[in-house]
Amino acid sequence: MQAAENWQDDAIKLNEKITLHSVHERYADELFALVVRNKVWLQKAMEWPQYVTKIEDSLKTAQGNYILHHRGYAKMFLIYQHESMVGVISFNQIEPTNKTAYIGYWLDESAQGQGIISQALEAIIAKYSSEGLVRRFVIKCIVTNEASNQVARRNGFTLEGCLRQAEFLNGEFHDQNIYARIVE
Repeated sequence: MQAAENWQDDAIKLNEKITLHSVHERYADELFALVVRNKVWLQKAMEWPQYVTKIEDSLKTAQGNYILHHRGYAKMFLIYQHESMVGVISFNQIEPTNKTAYIGYWLDESAQGQGIISQALEAIIAKYSSEGLVRRFVIKCIVTNEASNQVARRNGFTLEGCLRQAEFLNGEFHDQNIYARIVE
């Protein structure tokens, strides 16, 4: 196992405007500010934003995900556009034996509609499938989250089914679509 001080941070350049940077605690302040700025609309699709109340919450998230990222059990990338953080894309969980990754993403409300998530998604799929780490990519999202459902469909994911009442959000259970894409 590599010692943490020897870990190299990952950067994936999508184009001249957008770069993905692997999570690190040095980004905690900026990540916290981005979550706070987008908290109201994020909570329409995700449960976790309500629990981000202080900078330490983002710092702990960054520190924990840094370890998981470098040990290969998850991958978390911060999306930068023109040197400003605009979102996150991640493999929230990687099952090494099954070579399956569960994908999560969110974007600053003002940066939506530019294809940023689709570009980031294609980049991490290309990277980790070519390295042999992942072959099955999974997106789960509530049925009513039309934007996430569109991202999955637009990026070649196949709807495998609907999980009934599988996600607890805002005090109630929601049906969840499960999409997958296999890259051999």
